[in-house]
Amino acid sequence: MMRTVFSLFAATQIISAQVEDFRFHSFQKIQLTDRFWSEGANAGDFNQDGKMDIVAGPYWWEGPDFTKRHTYYPDTRSFKLEQPDGSVKIIPGYPGELSGKNGYSENFLAFVYDFNRDEWDDILIMGFPGRESYWYENPRGAEGYWPAHVAIEVTDNESPHFVDLTGDGLPEIVCNSGGYFGFASPDWEAPTKVWKFRPVTPKGKWFRFTHGMGVGDVNGDGRQDIMEKDGWWEQPPTLVGDPVWQFHPHPFSPGGGGAQMYAYDVDGDGDNDVITSLAAHGYGLAWYENIPHEDRIEFKAHVFMNKEPEENRYGVKFSQMHAVELFDIDRDGLKDIVTGKRFWAHGPNADAEPNAPAVLYWFKLRRHQDSVDFIPFLIDDNSGIGTQVLAKDIDNDDFPEIIVGNKKGVFVHRHKVKTMSRKQWDAARPQPQR
Repeated sequence: MMRTVFSLFAATQIISAQVEDFRFHSFQKIQLTDRFWSEGANAGDFNQDGKMDIVAGPYWWEGPDFTKRHTYYPDTRSFKLEQPDGSVKIIPGYPGELSGKNGYSENFLAFVYDFNRDEWDDILIMGFPGRESYWYENPRGAEGYWPAHVAIEVTDNESPHFVDLTGDGLPEIVCNSGGYFGFASPDWEAPTKVWKFRPVTPKGKWFRFTHGMGVGDVNGDGRQDIMEKDGWWEQPPTLVGDPVWQFHPHPFSPGGGGAQMYAYDVDGDGDNDVITSLAAHGYGLAWYENIPHEDRIEFKAHVFMNKEPEENRYGVKFSQMHAVELFDIDRDGLKDIVTGKRFWAHGPNADAEPNAPAVLYWFKLRRHQDSVDFIPFLIDDNSGIGTQVLAKDIDNDDFPEIIVGNKKGVFVHRHKVKTMSRKQWDAARPQPQR
């Protein structure tokens, strides 16, 4: 089932640095399915036709129109949303892990990479926290289930990353496992073997449902560090001998931990700040200003959206930002924030405002001489996010699409851009309320 909706209310703008160029950014919503298969989705060219495809749950859909679907692992577990009278409920399609009326997917995040270096895109699935992560080997275009290989046996944390942490040019799974923060990478000469997990911290109280983590260069030394809700772990000059990384405490997410975290120079002063949601099942979106001292870094909190509308300059508020993406949406040279509401994370009667609209936003970063603004632009009000949200250009027009998998289904929000008049642009852009 596919449904297409044009979100004209999602008009946004950028101004060219060279000419006065007012652009209208809208998003065409394409729903690939209304069934709940996963909390994440991704894109890759799985059939080598030069067009990007979408993967979510046990399926991948052929681009560019996503009408032809393929099953790469058994599709025996799903939930369907039904709204015959305007109400919302979830009907389990298998016994599964249930909490009241709510079910949980065993597919939390999806990533795409060529693990066996045969030039065919493979799929990495990070499953239910505390369980295995698998990578699925592309059978070079053949139909049928893809061979599955265990990557690591225990992937904890609800916001694990797949990124080059070590600086060797190859990605690692960065996560908690067995009470440690650490990373795992394959033997690239034998990638089907179980990967080795290498802890970088002492054993702590982190467990399978720990919330919030990120990878980025916090102190500007050229090495990637690990951020978590209570501080950041500094990568040492060498990883030989698996040293314990130095911990720098700071309460980045005092609300219990958020989602994916980022180190990025928000204010343009030359050092990296920290971006995070404050509570994956509550409220709060913030950036922490890096204030360097001779022997340490301090951080100043800038919470620009929280529980009450008046806490946001534009009157916007929503809950449960369980996934955050950082990407230059409008190609102005600054990275923007993409996030939204995770719908029914723990069912219809749990968490903050579980039945509020499942919104999806991008927040445009704008720097002023002595301040920073994040301008909220609505992409859609009935899709939201999962534990992952992806911004990626899948049609080669240099503007990213937004891809989501969650309890409402699987969505591709195609990015549309057209030039508009100054009057139209002024009418479309959000206006500050304070």
